[in-house]
Amino acid sequence: MGQRKRRTAAFKAKVALEAIRGEKTANELAGLYQLHPTQIAVWKKRALEGLTEIFADGRRKARRNGEAEAAKLYEEIGRLKVERDFLKKKFGEPR
Repeated sequence: MGQRKRRTAAFKAKVALEAIRGEKTANELAGLYQLHPTQIAVWKKRALEGLTEIFADGRRKARRNGEAEAAKLYEEIGRLKVERDFLKKKFGEPR
């Protein structure tokens, strides 16, 4: 059985954009790019769904990113405290 071809994001975007334009049918694009029409439909759908993210409110997006970063930092602090407490018990308080 043949190995699966890996397509770059740029290639997927190009095919999806052509599908969105609608100048050629999915079958025509499939023949042109040697893809299955279903794959083209999946890429087109993902592209259309992703468009809203491009135009999303930047402040909201930054806040979500900041919250995720804060959660990672709190998690790291917790790990470090556990490690410190373990070392204190094992080796005693520093003098």
